[in-house]
Amino acid sequence: VRNYEPQWRSMYEVFNQQVVSSSSWGAQRLEELLYHVEMHSVFSAGNGEVEIYEFSVPPAWFDKPIKDLLTSEDCIPVGLTRAGTALLPDLNTRLAEGDIILVSTTLKGIEELRNKVAHSQEK
Repeated sequence: VRNYEPQWRSMYEVFNQQVVSSSSWGAQRLEELLYHVEMHSVFSAGNGEVEIYEFSVPPAWFDKPIKDLLTSEDCIPVGLTRAGTALLPDLNTRLAEGDIILVSTTLKGIEELRNKVAHSQEK
């Protein structure tokens, strides 16, 4: 269902209708772009419960395995770009300078990840 009136969204969802709301999505996207420049969503599943985020690996994470950094069950690495080549990382993949990582996560997971990245940049 294409919906321009966010207040009606819950009614459509009661009837198991997939809702597309450009006004809600646009407001959420603007917030992400303004407040979370370092990590941005590149894909959203369902009603945004699961998203894929892209970010550059911070220097404090260089030469560390992904499993030491993505410790939340709500964060799963789904892609890694290194020197212009994409690969599917596993939890033992060591991160390097210039890496760009894609992580599938929930809202809880991205908040934890943002805090972890911010904390690592303070050191």
